[in-house]
Amino acid sequence: MYDYLIVGAGFYGAVFAAEAVKAGKKVLVIDKRPHAGGNCRTEDRDGITLHVYGPHIFHTSSKRVWDYVNKLAEFNNFVNSPLAVYNGEVYNLPFNMNTFSRLWGVREPKAAEEIIKAQIAKENITAPSNLEEQALMLVGRDVYEKLIKGYTEKQWGTDCKNLPPSVIKRLPVRFTYDNNYFNDRYQGIPTGGYSRIFDKLLKGAEVRLNTDYFSDRARFYSCAERIVFTGRIDEFYGFSLGRLAYRSLRFKTETLKTPNFQGNAVVNYTSAAVPYTRIVEHKHFEPWERQNSAADADKTVITYEYPQKYGEGAEPFYPVPDNENTALYERYRELSQKEDKVIFGGRLGQYRYSDMDKIIEQALIAGDRELRKNV
Repeated sequence: MYDYLIVGAGFYGAVFAAEAVKAGKKVLVIDKRPHAGGNCRTEDRDGITLHVYGPHIFHTSSKRVWDYVNKLAEFNNFVNSPLAVYNGEVYNLPFNMNTFSRLWGVREPKAAEEIIKAQIAKENITAPSNLEEQALMLVGRDVYEKLIKGYTEKQWGTDCKNLPPSVIKRLPVRFTYDNNYFNDRYQGIPTGGYSRIFDKLLKGAEVRLNTDYFSDRARFYSCAERIVFTGRIDEFYGFSLGRLAYRSLRFKTETLKTPNFQGNAVVNYTSAAVPYTRIVEHKHFEPWERQNSAADADKTVITYEYPQKYGEGAEPFYPVPDNENTALYERYRELSQKEDKVIFGGRLGQYRYSDMDKIIEQALIAGDRELRKNV
């Protein structure tokens, strides 16, 4: 008999497990994948740290979270400055003065502001009814057509006019020459990758990988006093109210015999004519470590990301944030609130795409509430 069964060894489950073990609880963690870490999994590939399920750049404004993860690993000072390619043209992201200078040949913020304001006024949209209208109302026609439309339609598998405006409630626009994608105070990537963080978080807990909760649900349900469930909430309830929609990804990873393929960690491809959304070159996540390494001097590892429909055998990466699925999740959430034994957490358990720091913060708050009742 365990105090806690934790279903899923991603950040939410692993952090909660660490807090429970710290509180003297007996913990069993299971995960149907052959590894811990969820989508944050990193592995060594030809001497280069590979982000297996896409790039994960840690960023947060929470000192509590930043201090927490820095006790688990040393973080470098990587700054995320992605590029966007549209029909051979290269632009900086997020949208900033470097972007606008490339688009319109302007140098001064005022000139860029006037162009964007004029384009927004020309659209004359006051109450956007879809994503396209929302984007046009925020940044105008040029930025939308070149840097948003094609990428977004590939990502979600449908025309922007079919997506609700809530998908992009706001778009980051900076009238400065600042290519740092995030606004958070703290940012970096753990030296050597994320996997060793999960080894530390799960120390002291019993961990069973390649183990599906639903393969023997009755036994797992009864083996612990409390359950932390980070899988799909609709699956937990047997899809009784219907299936929540997701988008998935397919990854194609290659080792190339060249020291530098694209000169940047992340390059987005925003044209609908290109089937992938981005190419990731993993060695650039650790540029300082690479400078002193001869192991990968003549090679590099890249990954193409292809969005795809979620189905059997695919991983559910992105909850679909339209009105229908939001309403369906709300019905499942109402069911979950009646549970006296199960805590639902993580992006699948809460049907919400959240950054790593928010997941960690949620797990710490849940731990405070559950393990330290007076907090």
